[in-house]
Amino acid sequence: MSRPDRMISMAEVCLAIGNGELVEDYPEDVRGHSCLIPGQGESNRPIHVVCSPKTEYPAVITAYLLSEQEWEENFKRRKL
Repeated sequence: MSRPDRMISMAEVCLAIGNGELVEDYPEDVRGHSCLIPGQGESNRPIHVVCSPKTEYPAVITAYLLSEQEWEENFKRRKL
């Protein structure tokens, strides 16, 4: 990968899911029920995890680093 500083570890994803709060819920998503959970990764860098709640585990769809220019300070709401 050309940008190792942008990689998100499984530990960061697990931390976000375990400590984060659901801020957006998409029960009617065409790919199946999914939700958005904000969290913090290494050095408190803000991340979002999109996952699909399953009976025994959350299936991770994607995780990404946030841009401070696009999100409010708490990273739960996009700037208008």
